[in-house]
Amino acid sequence: MPYWFALIGPSTSSTEASPAERSHADEVTPLGWWALQFTPRVALWEECVLFEVQASLRLFGGAQALRERVVREAAELGCQAAAVAPTAWGALAVARCHARGLRLPQGRWTLRLDAVPLECLPGLARHQPVLARLGCRTLGDVRRLPRGGVARRFGTQVLQALDRAYGLQPERFEWLQLPEVFAARLELPGRVEDATGLLFGARRLVLQLCGWLAARQAGVREVVLQWRHDFHRPGVDDAGELCIRTAELTREPGHLLRLMSERLARTPLAGPVGELRLRAETVEPWSPDNRALALEAERPPAEGESLVQLLERLSARLGAEQVLRPVLRSDHRLPQCERWVPAAGWTTPAPLPDDALPAGPRPTWWLPQPLPLATRQGRPHHHGPLRLLSGPHRVETGWWDGEAASVARDYFVAHGEQVGLLWVYRERRDAVPARDLESTGGERGGWFLQGVFG
Repeated sequence: MPYWFALIGPSTSSTEASPAERSHADEVTPLGWWALQFTPRVALWEECVLFEVQASLRLFGGAQALRERVVREAAELGCQAAAVAPTAWGALAVARCHARGLRLPQGRWTLRLDAVPLECLPGLARHQPVLARLGCRTLGDVRRLPRGGVARRFGTQVLQALDRAYGLQPERFEWLQLPEVFAARLELPGRVEDATGLLFGARRLVLQLCGWLAARQAGVREVVLQWRHDFHRPGVDDAGELCIRTAELTREPGHLLRLMSERLARTPLAGPVGELRLRAETVEPWSPDNRALALEAERPPAEGESLVQLLERLSARLGAEQVLRPVLRSDHRLPQCERWVPAAGWTTPAPLPDDALPAGPRPTWWLPQPLPLATRQGRPHHHGPLRLLSGPHRVETGWWDGEAASVARDYFVAHGEQVGLLWVYRERRDAVPARDLESTGGERGGWFLQGVFG
């Protein structure tokens, strides 16, 4: 049996709207885009969004779970009333009753539909005055009239509307098609003078965006939130915008809203805002991990946000230059073998070749500046004499960057009774050819402490 949802949009129009109004109502079209994430069978009718989800019930956890989600999220999008029924016309009629605050009796579906007022069903509203003089107030009253007399008096339109509502005739709709580019607009109910107050309206736009992305099987890396001030002041722009970028493809409303909240908290407004716009900049095909379906039953549900999302949120709160991560470079010189880049927006680079970094042991802690060591009887000292355990590991490079950046060193792993394992090196610019350092003394090469092993 079909399972239809009917959602009354944010702005209720008259029950007998023109075809142009039915097809291009700005209030319900974004709600229809959002509904496309549940099913492709979405249609707009006057002030209502209709969509049939029977084939999608198992995908979203069953009828009850899907109904709770639709009602919850639709309310955040400004939906005034929602209803479910086996027919689209029936769901529409019940949703209109809920929007008017009318209570229907409990029981079988047909008994509830019998209690619906005439003006709530398309096709009967314009005949309501004449039918009322005949004593008909509800759909059940009209059903009890002789069908032949109703057809002669009102034509076949009344009977067709009733039959569609009760499932006796098929319903036909022109299904809603997604636009190629997402760009949504929202007029705020009042003037907002603080940037954090924009988040309420932005949430509605983000939910529309994520529904559009789910319907297109796509994700986004960049969205732009724009606002327009409701005044014109010389020397002040009448609009502003905020660009939100993510390191990984996403279509989660919570992820985008967390970043938006952090950025808005640090954004001053030039004046009161009366309108918001949201557009998607970088849209890519959504390709989730194929192993997710096979491991879903064995893997516990994830809790909290991922590391990437945490880094993005911290960067939005503290500033991109305050949250950094190291990236290895193909350079054997210690100061140049890594660089620090903003963590937000960082992507995994291509792996470096095996010979890109120096071989041999590397210390856990590096000193910001090498520490000169004393030399006694040809041996480096640091809180006592040091014994060389391994080396030399020679590094001689950087001559193309000039004399100041060139390096000519022999690195050693050294051990001291009081300091443990150290990483030391000897400058080779004035050193004798590499031989046994213990025998040559090493007086002509300077010794430095570079790092400490854990």
